[in-house]
Amino acid sequence: MRCPFCAHDDSQVKDSRPTEDNTSIRRRRQCESCGARFTTFERVQLRDIFVIKTDGKRQSFDRAKIEQSVSLACRKRGIDQERIDQLVSGIQRQVETAGESEVPSARIGEMVMDGLRQIDSVAYIRFASVYRDFSEAKDFEDFASQVRDVGAE
Repeated sequence: MRCPFCAHDDSQVKDSRPTEDNTSIRRRRQCESCGARFTTFERVQLRDIFVIKTDGKRQSFDRAKIEQSVSLACRKRGIDQERIDQLVSGIQRQVETAGESEVPSARIGEMVMDGLRQIDSVAYIRFASVYRDFSEAKDFEDFASQVRDVGAE
C-alpha cells in the first residue's frame, strides 16, 4: 500500500479488525520509509458492476460517490457517520446482490432517497433537490409539502 505522506510503495500492517457493521476490514499501517501511520479499509467486491447514467454512459460502480452525496445531504444535521456508513453499505449490498452487472443510476438514486427519507427529512429534501434537479423555489416548496404530508400520516 502506497504511503499517503511520502508515496513510498511499502507499508506494514500493524493492526487489523473488522468494522462495527462487519462490511469491511480496518487496517492500521505504518510506512517503512517515513514511519507515518495511516488507516485503510478493505471491502469485498463480488463482481464488476457498471452504473448506466441517464445519458447512456457506463461508469464503474463507486461506493465513494454515494457516500459523498449522502454525507453532503446530511451535512450539519447531526447524523452519525456510522449511520451514513450503514445506509451506504446497505445500498451497496442491494446493488451487488441484485445479480445484475449493470444498474441504472436512477435505481441507485431511489435507493438513496428511500434511505434518507427514513433518517432525516431535511437530508432527504437536500438530496432530492439535486437528484430531481429542482430549478426554482416552487419545486422545493411542492416537494417539502409532500414530505410534510407523508410525515403527518
